[in-house]
Amino acid sequence: MMPNPLSSLLAPVALAAFLSAAACSGGEAIQATPPSGRGGGGGQNAQVPVTVAKAVHKSMPITIQGIGTVIAASTVSVHAQITGEMTSVNFKEGEDVEKGQVLVTLDKRPFEAALQQAQATLEKDTAQAANARAQAARYQDLLERGIATREQVDTMRTQAAALDATVAADRANVETAKVQLTYATIIAPMSGRTGLLQVHPGNLVRAQDTQTIVTINKVTPVYVSFSVPEGQLPALKRFIAAQGTLPASAIAPTDSGSPSTGRINFIDNAVDPTTGTIKVKGTFPNDDRRLWPGQFVNVTVTLTSDPNAIVVPTPAVQTGQQGTFVFVVQPDQTVDLRPVTVARIAGDDTVVQAGVAAGDTVVTDGHLRLVPGSRISVKNSSATKGTP
Repeated sequence: MMPNPLSSLLAPVALAAFLSAAACSGGEAIQATPPSGRGGGGGQNAQVPVTVAKAVHKSMPITIQGIGTVIAASTVSVHAQITGEMTSVNFKEGEDVEKGQVLVTLDKRPFEAALQQAQATLEKDTAQAANARAQAARYQDLLERGIATREQVDTMRTQAAALDATVAADRANVETAKVQLTYATIIAPMSGRTGLLQVHPGNLVRAQDTQTIVTINKVTPVYVSFSVPEGQLPALKRFIAAQGTLPASAIAPTDSGSPSTGRINFIDNAVDPTTGTIKVKGTFPNDDRRLWPGQFVNVTVTLTSDPNAIVVPTPAVQTGQQGTFVFVVQPDQTVDLRPVTVARIAGDDTVVQAGVAAGDTVVTDGHLRLVPGSRISVKNSSATKGTP
């Protein structure tokens, strides 16, 4: 069949009429819903839930912070001063010992025998010296009666003097033997806490051996040594000169308890030119033994206090491309972005030098959904008491 030209011309007209009728009858059904967003439709009334806190006047310490190392007040490495076999150990590893307490004993028998021999030699030479003195006196008498010669008298006197010197040397040998015998009993030279035992009974220890038997650390008190930048040195020197010492606290990074307290009483006599820092040391009583030699701790030195600091919670201060800022709550429950100048941070508190005033309410949580002008709802209503 041949295509009808009239049908071809009428088909587009019919399709257009159909679409026009459909649009008139069902237009509302195919209308697109306007997009909702921050600036459109119902989004203008949306409230962002946040937590807030007040900026307050508060006395805040001015501090210097650093990372320090705990140092034992005194450390002694116990060595043997004589050579001998270790026979007993009279302490347990890691326990406290008192000065003069017996730690280790060596085999005493060789030294007891040496002492007895020295004493016997002393007695023998003492007897010979006494006889020589008697002989010298006798020859002196014979000389006076003309029987002995001067030469014989001088000889007897020389023998007596030599034997007296021998007796003195023997007495020194006896004292040496006594000292050697005392070295067979090794005692604690100071009070402190013992470490790992390096030599066990049955082993031979040697005089002046490099092998340490045990190390004793004095852990009450302890020192904490740390470095501060040289730029903080003038303030540190000024306050130490005025007060003599400065209060300090130290705590291990993983310790959740309260920090240990002490006093800073030493500044090194030179700045390290390679690092631009200077060593500072403080003394900590450490009665609770929270600090341990060799441990790394966070140290805070308090120089003085600022009685009129403006303080906000640290989470309220945010950092953006233009610097630090806070969101301040307005009377109509919207927020305003305020650039701030941070003076210093002290734990959960931040001292603000400029940007907010005491009494301002700042957002502490919920910043991610906020822009200037956002309307908020406060989750912690107790924090907004007194908010206009």
